Amino acid sequence: MSSSGSRTSLNASPQKLRVVMAQQDFLVGDIPGNTDLVIETVRRAEQEHQADIVVFPELCLTGYPPEDLLLRPSLDLRVREALERIQDAQLAPAIVIGAPVRDGALLYNAALVIENGQVTGRYFKRYPPNYQVFDEKRYFAEGWDPVVVEIRGVPVGLTVCEDIWREGPVEDAAAAGARLILNINASPFDLDKQERRKALIERKARENLVSIVYLNLVGGQDELVFDGGSMVYDHSGELAVEVPQFAEGLYPVDFLYEHHCQPISQPLPEAQSLEAKVYSALVTGVRDYVNKNGFKSVVLGLSGGIDSAVTLAVAVDALGKERVRAVMMPFRYTSSMSLEDAESEANALDVQYDVFSIEPMYDAFMATLEKPFEGTRPDTTEENLQARLRGVLLMSLSNKFGSLVLTTGNKSEMAVGYSTLYGDMAGGFDVLKDVPKTLVFRLARYRNTVSPVIPERVITRPPSAELAPDQKDEDSLPGYDVLDQILNLYVERDLSADAIVAEGFDRVDVERVVRLVDINEYKRRQAPIGVRITERGFGKDRRYPITNGWKSGK
Repeated sequence: MSSSGSRTSLNASPQKLRVVMAQQDFLVGDIPGNTDLVIETVRRAEQEHQADIVVFPELCLTGYPPEDLLLRPSLDLRVREALERIQDAQLAPAIVIGAPVRDGALLYNAALVIENGQVTGRYFKRYPPNYQVFDEKRYFAEGWDPVVVEIRGVPVGLTVCEDIWREGPVEDAAAAGARLILNINASPFDLDKQERRKALIERKARENLVSIVYLNLVGGQDELVFDGGSMVYDHSGELAVEVPQFAEGLYPVDFLYEHHCQPISQPLPEAQSLEAKVYSALVTGVRDYVNKNGFKSVVLGLSGGIDSAVTLAVAVDALGKERVRAVMMPFRYTSSMSLEDAESEANALDVQYDVFSIEPMYDAFMATLEKPFEGTRPDTTEENLQARLRGVLLMSLSNKFGSLVLTTGNKSEMAVGYSTLYGDMAGGFDVLKDVPKTLVFRLARYRNTVSPVIPERVITRPPSAELAPDQKDEDSLPGYDVLDQILNLYVERDLSADAIVAEGFDRVDVERVVRLVDINEYKRRQAPIGVRITERGFGKDRRYPITNGWKSGK
């Protein structure tokens, strides 16, 4: 089944090998559909690219992450039936595929080699990760041995995702004779992930004198977005091939094997800006969440502010203008500028646009509440009522027309609770949930370089929820340039309040922000999910108890 020794070519000319990287999007839980996609893809790779090997992402048969679907009693049967279908499909190329495989009583995250209808190699992931969004030790046992399989005369080693980040798996495969490592991944996007991957794979290839194919999943799964970005490094650590991020497709790579397995270099894609990559991640996340969950359309509140403007642009780019509805819900505090800008945005993107005043509903509620509120002064209660009336309108449109409500809150607001439960937080998916406010501004400017859809004054005027006369966000929060830095240090880097002050920030600002983050955990637990783009979003990454007595000063 496996080979553990180095192979020296005796041919006069190098051995040729064509590997096709299947950078594709799989639906979690749809094992029959994913199996159909694998078989269809292998046939395409043979017909269109004359593939010798077709490589698929980690756990592609189940989709990633399958989470507690792995605990279902029928899992083993469904996976076994899927593998039998692939083996019986009479596929000419060798296949490297990711699947959960049980060996005895234990379940493993496996990479399998299928060739000529037989499983010729079986590798079990050695380091199931258990940090950030990963929870694999809940399900998978740890593998142990390297596996090196001879495919078309080339000694090929297998690794799965996290294994390449740790010392041992690549080194052991190289020592066992591998000259080409196929590393299959389901690695989610964050802001600088691709650069970290490149630095790692370059070092692993160079130090072990092996070429490495890094094949990654693409597509959205709940809050996670997988960016693809598959690549190939040669044994000297040179980047030979890089696949565009966020793009499904079949990508062939030719190798010449003599003493080393040398990839034939291809032109590399142009480097993208951070804003372009984040925007693509948001579009991918929205498109897959809406489509995979069977929603016909989306609806959102368009306020004339920057968050809803960026959310609208992302929605249209993800789904097309015909599937997006924007609703302006003005009140007495809504400025004429906001009304004009919202209409301008809707017209620029050519979406269905409605204006429904919440004034009559507000007056009706206040008439009902007049007696219990007698003798009290207006406060955030009346402000929150405005947001909640808007939420009721949007949810009513959602129920009637089967549209998913997209909420528009950003990470800065989610962090400090600058949002209303059952109001602007009411909905099914928050596009900007992990996007700090300062980055929202940058995304707006980036999107306008593609086509002008967000008026300049939306980007330049001071942000306001417009729930009270002359209200501005900075009336109750530090400026976003300061706020986002404090939040990064506290939420993503886990610095204490004292440590953040030591970085040069005002103690009053720091203690206020830290307190707001701490006391608003209960709100975040009730917020819709949204696309994760940082190393630590509010969701799977950060799990704090709502009820706790921890003090964050030190």
